[in-house]
Amino acid sequence: MKNNFLSTLFVGFDVSSKTNVLCALDFEGNKLLNLKAANNQPGAKFFLDSIIDCLNSNGLKYVVIALESTSFYSTHIANFLSSSEELLPFKPLVYCLNPKTVANYRKSFVDMDKTDPLDAFIIADFARCGRITCKPWRGASFFSAKAFSAQASFGGVYRS
Repeated sequence: MKNNFLSTLFVGFDVSSKTNVLCALDFEGNKLLNLKAANNQPGAKFFLDSIIDCLNSNGLKYVVIALESTSFYSTHIANFLSSSEELLPFKPLVYCLNPKTVANYRKSFVDMDKTDPLDAFIIADFARCGRITCKPWRGASFFSAKAFSAQASFGGVYRS
């Protein structure tokens, strides 16, 4: 992936219970997207469409999406984007980051206020600088395996 950074879109999400804020950067740190939408299915679809439009209009081939792991508020958008068939041609990597790691990175931005758009920018920049050390999100497959395991342990029949 390191050789593909120049043709990668780096997306950062600031997630909350009601809204998500997105910031997307290219490798040079140019802000290509700065969006806000509800933390629900229509909001997720809006973000997906915007990301795909941005990738296509800027001739980018890959996408790295990073968000802080915020209880269950980040689960929906992480699952939605990591399992999107529309994003597959761009080889998406979705990461749920430890908020403490992002907070420590944030300290290097001494002259910035703490706002949702700036938090999304910092998360995108964290990804752009290659600071992510965790494995990509695989929540949808993890949840499916857990559901199957729970059904089997209670003698239930798994139906998809």
